[in-house]
Amino acid sequence: MKRASLSFLLASILIFTGIGNVRAAGSEMPKIEGKAGITIDIDTGEIIYANNIDEKYYPASTTKLLTGLVFAENKSKSDEIKYTESAKNQPPYSIDKTLHKMQIGESMSAEDTLDALLIFSANDSAYMIADSVSGDSARFADLLNERIKKLGLKNTHFVTANGLHNPEHYTTPYDLSVIGREAFKNDWVRETMAKKESEINTSTGAKMFIKNWNKLLGIDGCIGGKTGYTDQAGRVLVAFFERNGRKMAGVVMKSVYDSEDTAVFEDMKKIIDWSYNAQPVTLHKSGDTVKIETINYKPFKFFGPEKKVEVPIILREDVKYYDNSVNKAEVKENYNIENLSVWNLNSEKAIGTFELKEREALKNYKLYTTISTKDIIKQNTLLYLGVSLAVVMAIILVLLLILKIKSSRRKSRNYYY
Repeated sequence: MKRASLSFLLASILIFTGIGNVRAAGSEMPKIEGKAGITIDIDTGEIIYANNIDEKYYPASTTKLLTGLVFAENKSKSDEIKYTESAKNQPPYSIDKTLHKMQIGESMSAEDTLDALLIFSANDSAYMIADSVSGDSARFADLLNERIKKLGLKNTHFVTANGLHNPEHYTTPYDLSVIGREAFKNDWVRETMAKKESEINTSTGAKMFIKNWNKLLGIDGCIGGKTGYTDQAGRVLVAFFERNGRKMAGVVMKSVYDSEDTAVFEDMKKIIDWSYNAQPVTLHKSGDTVKIETINYKPFKFFGPEKKVEVPIILREDVKYYDNSVNKAEVKENYNIENLSVWNLNSEKAIGTFELKEREALKNYKLYTTISTKDIIKQNTLLYLGVSLAVVMAIILVLLLILKIKSSRRKSRNYYY
C-alpha cells in the first residue's frame, strides 16, 4: 500500500512540474517578432516549425541565395567577372552594400564575386553575376524563374538579381526554405556562406575586406545563412545549422529592424532551438493494424468451396510526424501492398510498404501480416480431415469393388469348367 502511494505521489509531482513530458512540435511554439517562419530538416525535408509558411512576403537580399546558386552552377571560381554599367547603377541600400569603389570594366574572380554577394550582400555584385551569366539582368531573371519552376515552387516570382524591392518580386517562407536548402547543397555556395570574412582583390590591385552580416554564424551550430532587408520586406533571415550531425534550415520573414539589429537573429535562435528539442508525435504505433485485406480463396487452391479470410496488415515500427498545422492538414498515407494470396502469406516477410507523405518529405515503412499460410491451413483442418477421410473411404470402396469384381470373375470361370 505504501509503495502504491509513493508511486502515485511521484507521478503527481512529475505531471505537475512537467518533468518527463515529451514536447511535440505543435505545442508551445515560440513567439517571434517576425510575421512568418519555418524550420525544416535539411536531409528529410520535414517541416518542424510552421508559422504562416505559405503567405507571400518580399525576400530582400535572401534572393541572393538563388542568384549565387545559379552563378555557381554556371561559372568556375577562377573565372574573371567584369564590373558592368548595370552593376554600377545599383544603389547602396541601408544594410545591403555595394562595391562602388570598382569601375566599369574592372574585374575580379568569380570566387571573390560570390564572396561579395553572399558575405557582404553587395547589390552591385548581383548584377555583375547577372550580366556575366545571361548577358543582361532581364534574361537572368528569366533564368532565376526557370530554376524556381524546376524546384516545383508555385508561390515565388523573382524580378531582380539582388532582391531590391519590386511588387512582383516575392516568395513565401516555405518556398524560400526550399531555395535555401537547394543553395546549401551546392559545395561552393555552402563554403562561401560559412566564411566570417574575406579579402576581395580586383584586376587593378585594389583590395577590400568584408565581414559576414550573419550574426549567428559560428554560434550554436550555425554554419551559414543569408540576411536581407528593405523597408517593404522588413528584416529577413535564412540560416543553416548542424547539431549532433543533424542539419536544419530556418527562415524568418518580415521581422523588425530594431536599433541593435538583433530581433531577427533572436527570432531564428528561438525557432531553431525549439525545433531541435521538438519530438515528433506517434501517428501509428508498432503493432497497430493499419489496414485489413480480404482475400478470396479455395481451400484446395484450385477447387473446393470459395472462402474468405481477413488479413490484418500491421507495422513493426512507430510512424511519427511533427505535429504542426501544415502537417496535420496535408499528411497523406499510401499503402503499396503486393498481390496477396493465402498460399504465400508469411508473417515474417514484408508484404509491401506504408508511405507517409508531408509535402516533399516522404517516409516508407514495411508492412507485415499477422497470419501465415500455416494459419489458413489450421483454420481448415476439419475440412481437410473430412475430405481426407472421404478420399480414404472412396479408395477403400474402390478397392472393395475391385476385389468383388475379381472374386466374381473367378467364380464365373470355375462354374464354366
